[in-house]
Amino acid sequence: MSKLVINARSTAHRAEAAAPPVKPAPAVPPAPRWARLAAKAAALTTVPSGLWRIVFGFGIPVGFTGATAAGFGEHQPGWGTVYCVVLSALTEALAFLTLGLVRPWGLVAPRWIPLIGGRRVQPLAAIVPALLGSVVLTGLSTAALFGGWARNLAEPDSPRGFAAVVMTLAYLPLVAWGPLLGAVTIDYARRTLRRRR
Repeated sequence: MSKLVINARSTAHRAEAAAPPVKPAPAVPPAPRWARLAAKAAALTTVPSGLWRIVFGFGIPVGFTGATAAGFGEHQPGWGTVYCVVLSALTEALAFLTLGLVRPWGLVAPRWIPLIGGRRVQPLAAIVPALLGSVVLTGLSTAALFGGWARNLAEPDSPRGFAAVVMTLAYLPLVAWGPLLGAVTIDYARRTLRRRR
């Protein structure tokens, strides 16, 4: 029995010695209140369009007519439903990552994540993709605001009247996602990169 305990202890000591040491997270000041609110708002910007898309995916009429409605109707419900649900979930998951820029799990990866759990997050690994995402989202929303959305609604089969207003209100919050993400990312960079100097 004692040999078993000794073997278990020596195995545990070897495993600890073999594992790379986890560096403690540097002292990073907490995110200011405005950044925490902006991160929450960014995570919520995708909810209305996601809900609209899921309703649409299940084949509930949202205002499309003619050949467009017939084309969608062939796959909803069906694989079109799966597509709409997965796209909405993925979009919300990406928006949710903004919260990591103001929470402790943006500094040290949660232990339950395979391979990186419990390790310090390298600031640039969060900053670079977040800034790129912010630029892309801001560019897309700017293009939509200055003509793209109006062109889509001008299509003959697009929703009209109340249905068009509902669809527009569902997608309008996405305009804020890019700028909010950018502002929160700049604050995260300011707080985390300053401590590395």
